[in-house]
Amino acid sequence: MEKLSRGVSTEADVRNAMGQPDTVWEAESGERSLEYPKGPAGARTWIFYIGKDGKLSDYKQVLTEENFARIKVGMNKEEVRRMLGRPRTVVQFTRKNEEVWDWRYTQSDASQAFFNVHMDITSGLVTGTSVSQVYGH
Repeated sequence: MEKLSRGVSTEADVRNAMGQPDTVWEAESGERSLEYPKGPAGARTWIFYIGKDGKLSDYKQVLTEENFARIKVGMNKEEVRRMLGRPRTVVQFTRKNEEVWDWRYTQSDASQAFFNVHMDITSGLVTGTSVSQVYGH
């Protein structure tokens, strides 16, 4: 990634450095986001933002406590997916009418944890978030 420069590198440069993205998001404005989850056990997901001019405008590792704090009750699944990338797992608890998505990440104290987004199955909207510890390593 050290070869990539904001405002200079092209989408082709990003793909040459990072490979095939897991998902490409297209905005109506002509901007694109390339998603690179480093999983399933990985604790990082990189998103590269390509401007209308085809140049790299920004990139960031999105599995951070700061980014998780931006997930709000009432958001829809696509908003969450665009902000955090592909979840590690998706589990439905039909008796509770709840679907939970999780992402592994590294906490500020360097320990591993899961960030969980809880959603209502019927509406597909976020009802809350939680963090659970990773055990067994």
